[in-house]
Amino acid sequence: MELNWIAIIAAAVSAFVLGGLWYGPLFGKKWAALVGITEEDQKNASMATVFGGAFVLSLIAAAVFAAFLGPQPGVEFATAAGFAAGLGWVAATFGINYLFAQRPFALWLIDGGYATLQFTLYGLVIGLLG
Repeated sequence: MELNWIAIIAAAVSAFVLGGLWYGPLFGKKWAALVGITEEDQKNASMATVFGGAFVLSLIAAAVFAAFLGPQPGVEFATAAGFAAGLGWVAATFGINYLFAQRPFALWLIDGGYATLQFTLYGLVIGLLG
C-alpha cells in the first residue's frame, strides 16, 4: 500500500503542536505533579531526546494509522475513526494500565484526552490530505 507521506508528516506535526499545548500551558503543571516530575527534572531532561523521540513516535503512529485507514478514507470517516481509535484503543489501554498502577483518574483524563484528540487530528489531517 502506498502511504501519503505529506499527510502523515502533517498529522504528526499536528499532534506535536497539540502535545505542546496540552502538556504545556493547558495541563503541564498538573500532569507533572501527577507523575512526580519536578521542574528540576524537566530542566535536566535531554530535550533533543524527548522532543526528537516524541516526533519520531508521532510519525510512526500517524503512518500506521494512515495504513489502517487505507487510501483516500474521506474526512468524516477518518476523523471518526481517529476519535474511536484514540478513545477506544489508546485511552482505554491507558486506563487499564493506570488502574493496575493505581494512578490517579485525573492523569488518565489528561493522557487519555490527549490520545483521543491526537488520533482525531490524525484522522482529520489524513482525511483532508489523503
